[in-house]
Amino acid sequence: MARHNKVFKDVFNRCLEDLDRMSPGTPLGSETQIAAMLGVSRTTVRAVLARLSERGILAWDGRRKTLLRRPSRADRFGTEETESVAGRIEAAFMEWILKGDLAPGTTLNEADLARRFSVSAAALREFLIRFARFGLISKRPNRHWVLEGFTLDFAQEMFDIREMYETRAAAAFLALPPGHAHWDRLARIAEDHERLIAGRSDVLDFPRLDERFHRLVCTAAGNRFIDDFNRMISVVVHYHYRWNKRDEAERNHTAAREHMAVIAALEARDAGAVAQTLGAHLRTARQTLLASVKWGEEDSPAAAAC
Repeated sequence: MARHNKVFKDVFNRCLEDLDRMSPGTPLGSETQIAAMLGVSRTTVRAVLARLSERGILAWDGRRKTLLRRPSRADRFGTEETESVAGRIEAAFMEWILKGDLAPGTTLNEADLARRFSVSAAALREFLIRFARFGLISKRPNRHWVLEGFTLDFAQEMFDIREMYETRAAAAFLALPPGHAHWDRLARIAEDHERLIAGRSDVLDFPRLDERFHRLVCTAAGNRFIDDFNRMISVVVHYHYRWNKRDEAERNHTAAREHMAVIAALEARDAGAVAQTLGAHLRTARQTLLASVKWGEEDSPAAAAC
């Protein structure tokens, strides 16, 4: 039943985020409009509305839906109820990689990671196998893995694909209707960027903000393959950025300002400016990655250019 699965719970939480920005007494749109805003079926929307009504958050009488109160934290489903096991492992692994200073060549033990992330060894192994194809880790005997770098060719190919899918996703973002929840999410991400640029938040926390920005843009495409690739590439890219500490704060500031240029172009619904600013940002990201990795002599950018 829709009201008891993870999809419903995730949609319900997202709906609460939107309602939290409204004032009591505000009428809600039609079921069709809400379904389009949340990107789900009308069946799921009706299940969400029913729970909102049960919780006393809104009054629902036929086509009339009125917000009675703003949601509280207690109304939300907990993370453990909305995330799949694979999603929890991915989030924990990414946080661990980005917050730690793990040198290339670090050995990873499946049992240790499973305990750290509070998941089964089998689920952890499945994630690592799926992730290994991106070159950041490689398998060793006795259920051990090693953090690796990757070749220049791999990095170039990775960014070729990234530029194609993210450009497509940005075009899809521009096609979203004005009331879509993604526009509000984009505005909140812009506020977080402004705080970082102004020095009101730690610039070294930028990788998480970067991941949020690119993930939001990519989800507009509604393509599961793009979503999967983008999540993985985020870990690969930021691991190498963080391992090379030289000019880290300056790099993050530059990227944050480039994000703001893309956001401004998206909010202006200017397709030409979106293509220009996003293209410039992705070129900077490519150059940053190539400069952050200690390539072998045969892999060096200079050698590749010969």
